[in-house]
Amino acid sequence: MSETAGAASFSKLGFAQGQVIQEFGHDDDVDDDLRFGIEDVIGSELEDEDFNEGADGVLLWYRDGDEDLVDLMVDGLTKLFDQGFIVLLTPKAGRPGHVDASEVEEAASTAGLVTGGQVNVAREWAATRLMPPKGPRR
Repeated sequence: MSETAGAASFSKLGFAQGQVIQEFGHDDDVDDDLRFGIEDVIGSELEDEDFNEGADGVLLWYRDGDEDLVDLMVDGLTKLFDQGFIVLLTPKAGRPGHVDASEVEEAASTAGLVTGGQVNVAREWAATRLMPPKGPRR
């Protein structure tokens, strides 16, 4: 069993009761305890990549070598309601698939997102909150 964050860490990332959260990049290596913890906080199951009704947040699992990170962030943005957010989950340093923080920062900037800091949410995964800049989206 993994060691996952508590409700306070999920709240820091922006998760709250009643939200619709869409998940991208799910694979065999994801932390299911982390996923279930988020579902407990929001009060429903995570939506999969085929969901097309808009979301309050996007959960994006990303490993070095996956598709282009900027493209994935932009795809996530297109799913969000106003005031929505993306939580990017990457393997921690020393784990297979680790992504340097500088790469995340550069991709976020290119995608038009602002990083809101990294939160320790699981033994193998680090979470970074990404948000569109303040103001209405065009």
